Amino acid sequence: MKAAVLHAAEDLRVEDLAEREIGPDEVSVRFAAGGICGSDLSYYFKGRVGDFALREPMVLGHEVAGVVERVGPKVEAVKPGDPVAVNPSRPCRTCDYCRIGRGNLCRNMRFFGSAAIFPHVQGGFSETILAREDQCVRVPASMPLRVAACAEPLAVSLHAVRRAGELLGRKVLIAGSGPIGMLCALAARRAGAAFIAITDLVAEPLALARQAGVDETIDVAAEPERLQRYEADKGFFDVALEATGSPKALASLFKVVRPGGRVVQLGMMPPGDIPVPANMLMAREIDFVGAFRFHEEFGTAVEALARGLIDVAPILSAEMPMARADEAFRLAADRTRAIKVHLHF
Repeated sequence: MKAAVLHAAEDLRVEDLAEREIGPDEVSVRFAAGGICGSDLSYYFKGRVGDFALREPMVLGHEVAGVVERVGPKVEAVKPGDPVAVNPSRPCRTCDYCRIGRGNLCRNMRFFGSAAIFPHVQGGFSETILAREDQCVRVPASMPLRVAACAEPLAVSLHAVRRAGELLGRKVLIAGSGPIGMLCALAARRAGAAFIAITDLVAEPLALARQAGVDETIDVAAEPERLQRYEADKGFFDVALEATGSPKALASLFKVVRPGGRVVQLGMMPPGDIPVPANMLMAREIDFVGAFRFHEEFGTAVEALARGLIDVAPILSAEMPMARADEAFRLAADRTRAIKVHLHF
């Protein structure tokens, strides 16, 4: 089978790989659509994501959907011909975190397309994908499979909004209007947020955010004072979500969150320690929490997409064949032209 294998930064090769034999509880899925994530871009351009550095060739991709081709003898939930969204999380299901329902913190997690462990976990940008039965969630035949592939980033956003706590009637700020930031805005609105503002350094994604119904968009490169005005009276927002992975963006949030508010970190920061204003956290009793991947939210995301509860159309930018993967990655990195680029074979 052909797969998109990253050998080093900016060394992505579409090459032939041997297929692993299917296990008794596994499903072979014919790849139909795969979204290029911000972590894929970081691996592609830097050879790493945060503290996870590439140490061997790795198939990229974890936002994937396709059609079931074959199933192992123990599989009952899906059958050949079923269209599915593939959950890239493969928790062990036996450790203490898995047993208490926090599988995203699994001690033995194998997440598609991740260099967090060695040997690395190969990703989903391949003609066929082997996944465990519980990773395959059926979608309606009428759902475009590139929409189904958006279940993964939507699940990330739903988990972040869940970590934000009660949002009904709350004022929410999101740093970053990339795919995750945009989906966080849509999820926050669905959760009842009364006012949503989003920031970015680029005008084009902010324009899309306005079209998606965000109440205020702030270009912090062109008009930083528009965010700074929310620092008055010890802050304005009840909740802020950091979806850029920028230490500077994070630092700006604590000043605009009111006492007793909450800051949620879901963007992957650069390697090393990032300073936080501990005295401000203490004096204002601001909760600072992390949001890492997702767990049961993947099924919730598929249901939301299937029922039309959240429309991902604002983030869908382009589809390109895997043979043009380098071009697709460069397009996905150009935030003036694209939010979410999908690949197909």
